[in-house]
Order: sequence, then structure tokens, then C-alpha cells
Amino acid sequence: MTVLGIAQILVFFAIVLVITKPLGTFMYRVFEGERTFLHPVLRPLERLIYRVCGIREDTEQSWIHYSASLISLSIFSFLFVYLLQRLQGYLPLNPMHFSTPHAPQNATPMTPDLAYNTAVSFMTNTNWQAYSPDTTLSYLTQMAALTVQNFVSAAVGIAVAVAMIRGFARHTAKTIGNFWVDVTRCTLYLLLPICIIATLLFVSQGSIQNFKGPVTAKTLEGTAQVIEQGPLASQLSMKMLGTNGGGYFNANSAHPYENPTPLSNVFQMLLIFSLGASLTYVFGKMVRDTRQGWAIFSAMSALFFAGVLLCYWAEQRGNPMLSEMGLAHTYTRSQPGGNMEGKEIRFGIAQSTLFATVTTDASCGAVNSMHDSYTPLGGLVPLFNIQTDEVIFGGVGAGLYSMLIYAVVAVFIGGLMVGRTPEYVGKKIEQKEVKMAIIAILATSLCILGFTALSSVGQFAKGGYWNAPGPAAANTNNNAAHGLSEILYAYSSGAGNNGSAFAGINANTPWYNLTMGIDMLVGRFLFIIPALAIAGSLAKKKLVPVTSGTLPTNGTLFVILLIGTVLIVGALTYFPALSLGPIVEHFQMLSGKLF
Repeated sequence: MTVLGIAQILVFFAIVLVITKPLGTFMYRVFEGERTFLHPVLRPLERLIYRVCGIREDTEQSWIHYSASLISLSIFSFLFVYLLQRLQGYLPLNPMHFSTPHAPQNATPMTPDLAYNTAVSFMTNTNWQAYSPDTTLSYLTQMAALTVQNFVSAAVGIAVAVAMIRGFARHTAKTIGNFWVDVTRCTLYLLLPICIIATLLFVSQGSIQNFKGPVTAKTLEGTAQVIEQGPLASQLSMKMLGTNGGGYFNANSAHPYENPTPLSNVFQMLLIFSLGASLTYVFGKMVRDTRQGWAIFSAMSALFFAGVLLCYWAEQRGNPMLSEMGLAHTYTRSQPGGNMEGKEIRFGIAQSTLFATVTTDASCGAVNSMHDSYTPLGGLVPLFNIQTDEVIFGGVGAGLYSMLIYAVVAVFIGGLMVGRTPEYVGKKIEQKEVKMAIIAILATSLCILGFTALSSVGQFAKGGYWNAPGPAAANTNNNAAHGLSEILYAYSSGAGNNGSAFAGINANTPWYNLTMGIDMLVGRFLFIIPALAIAGSLAKKKLVPVTSGTLPTNGTLFVILLIGTVLIVGALTYFPALSLGPIVEHFQMLSGKLF
């Protein structure tokens, strides 16, 4: 690792730290219904939306009604995106004629299973793409289906986080807010203004925003190269801010149109972390103790630094078989220049590993380098980040409510240690809250490990419609340990609603499209529903006075307990699978074997 590389990481985190409090304060005022500097412009539009949609701003919902509203919007979103994909061949803004008899030869057919997978993916804020966007989807589908869902799914996640905070903040209450009001305010006052500014910045750096058809250029070698065009910058800003991650191009944020300069690269990472970090301050403000929010922020920060430093070290060290002494089988030196395979020279190892850590900490899934080309330990970091249930700042909203679920487990463990009923921010944590937390944690791990096992060794109607894997590696470009890592990463990414991938896997098959869809649905809703159930249960409780036996949850001891809970639960759940994948691959690399 270099001093310059470490400095880049520290400067990035310092900027995140600086914006956390002011942005968190603004978000607090928005969701508390207080007046902000945007109200003179946007308040009339907000009222109009309520009037047109029949929303009663002053009426709040119980956690059951809040959940029902969320599910109804999600069902509508899924159907809308699915139908738009299937009908895009009959709709305008389709200069490449996708889904028509005149489609280019390299176009990917929008089959029913692929449309289902994509609709579920963008509805759940996963943005997993089993296709190349620039050769599959029309401009209208990109804008009206995918970009709109980038806003909606992000707003839903933030609304759930705010509702859960209200569960901790309120006492003897039957309601946790109004879902439709929360989503409207989030979109109107938070997401749209930031995205407008971000879009203009990306255009100024060189990102495209047009409705032109593809341009053919002549290369220096004399061959023709097709350069795709389209409304990219507007989708790019929300893909980052909403931790969506679905790219306009197959190369995602490694593409020069999506990520033109080092400034755009840093700005994209700041967009990814900004809302997740700021929600920790919102939590502290709402429970009337900002130290509680900073404690969660500190736990997330420690996990972030541990991951990024390990990933940076592993990639900078590189493959010892390519060291100066590698041919003599004495792997004691680092690879000269580090492992640059799959990385943009424009960004180098430090910015690539920082981006890889940030995007998997925050369930974004955008990539500026190919994680499949990382060293085994370097690839282990983004994989394990996702398997922590994306609690390290996490997706917009999802990171906070996931971490609060782990906080429930942590105070339960702490209560067992001191022999008292566990308490958190003045609320007793009892049987119902712990059960809901365990359901959320176990559901995702069951999907990840179960589908990975079936895809690795199962045989389901081989050669038939399912196009399922045989008894060896399933549609992967690598065998043995690395092939297993590719499958494990795919299902981890789906259940973690991340969307990134070890790109060596061909996921556009009926088997993967259908099982990944189930994986994403479980990872989204079997975390959201238990979180709202916990919020509803806690909101009804009375505040418990602090005594000498109360475990403080705003200090260093609790931060350590929370970090330990996240790591121990993740290790106990996934260590056997990781041992068969990246860990054994690391030792095989040291002994001179690659895949």
C-alpha cells in the first residue's frame, strides 16, 4: 500500500464525515414535517400530489397498514416494469428496434424469465442485470421503467428506515407514520434536488445525455466500432444516490461515459455513502440522543476501514506467482505494481478497491473494476460485505434498519451477559423483537446457501427449459474454488439487494433468472416486514428509565459489541462456504495453483 493510496481513502471518508450531520439534519426536518429552504418551491407541488392521489397527510398508519401500502406499491412497480419490457418493441424511443424483428444481431431477447428477473431486481433496489443494458433495453424502458424504479425503490428503503426509527423514538403510540407521505417527501425534497445537481455535474465531466442512435467510429486499426448513445447522466445520478447500481452500459462505472474523470469517480462514491451515513444522524436526532446515532456510525466506519484496508493490501500485493521470485516458487515478494487485472488504469488500485468496498458496503452494486479479477482475499472483502446483510452504511435506508436489527440482537446478547432484560434507547427488547430480528437474518442466509448449493451440485431437468446446471460448476467461466465463489457471490448479491457480480458467471438462464428473483424478493421483504413489525411493537411500549444496571448503547463498549455481533453472525453463517471458495483459493494461489 502507498501513502498516496491511504491518503485518498482518508480524504474520502473525511468528506463523508463532514456531510453526515448537515444532510442528516435536513433529512430529519423533512421527515418530521418541518419547514426547509425548499418548501417555498416544493410545498405547493407536495400538496398537489396529495390531492391528486387521495393521500391524507395528517393520517398515520399502523405497522400493518404501512407494510400493506409498501407491498401494494411494490406489486404495481413489478407489473409496470415487466409489461414495459415485454412491450418495448411496440413503443417509441427505441432507435435500435430492440424486441422487434429488426433488432441488431447482438441484441439480447427480452424473454419472460429475463423480464421477470429484471422487474424484481429494480423493484427491490437490487438492480441485478443478467443482460447488457445497451443491447437489450430501449431508451423508454431505461427511463420510464429502470430510472423511475431507482427513485421509487430508494424512497421505499428510506421510508422503512424512518418508520423503524419512529418505533424507537415514540412511546405508547399505535402508528409509525404514513408510508405515502414518507415516500413523497423523500422523493420530492431529497432525491430529486440532489439528482438534478448530480446530473449536471456528470454532464460537465463528460457523461452523455441524449436520444441519439448509436454512432459508428473508425478505430486506429481501421475497424468499425459502434458507440452507444442515450439518456445516461440522469440515470447515473440516481443509480448512485439511491444505491441502485444498475448501469446503462455493461461495463458500468468503468465505462468512460459513465465515469469520465477521477472527479466523477469520487463524486459517485460520495453519492453512494451520503444518505446511508446521514441516516445514522437522523436516528440520533429522532431518539433525542445524537450519541446513539454516532455510535452506529462508528460501528459502520470501523467495519468499512477493516474491509477497504484488507482489500487494498491484497490487491496491492497482487499475485505472488507473478513476483520476481515467483518462477522459483518462493512467493515472498509482491507482484510488481500490484494486481491491475480488471482495473482501469485511470483509477489505479487504491480508487478501484475503495470503490469496490464502498459499493458492496452500501448495497449499490455499481463497479469501476471487475471483482472477478481480484485476488482471492481481495474478492473476499466485497463478498463478505454483502453477507453482513449490507449493514456497513448499507443501501439507502436498508443499511440503517439492517444495523438496527443487529443492534436488537446485540443488546439481547448484552442482556444475557449481565442478567437483565435487554434495553435499547429506552425500550425493552423482548421476545417478539428478537424473533423478528432472527427471522430476517436467517431468511437471507437460507436463500444464499441453499441456492448456491443447488446451483453447484444439483441437476434439474438438465437440457430442458430450466437450462439448469449439471453436477459441476454452473455456467461459470472458472472451475473449483473460484467457480463456487462466482455462484456464491451471485446469490449473496441478490439476497443482499446489491446487484454486483463476479462477472465470470453467465446468469441469463431460466434457472438463474427465476431463482435469483426469489433470492431478491426474500432479501428485500423478509428484512423489511420484520423491521416494520419491530417498529410497531416498540412504538407501543413505554420508555424505561435508565438505571445503574442499564447497558449504555452510546459508547465504545456498545460499538465493540455491535461490531462483534455483525462479524460473529456472519462468520458462523458463511465461514464454511467461504472456506470452500476464496479462502481455499488463497492458499492454493500461494502453493502455485490458479483457476
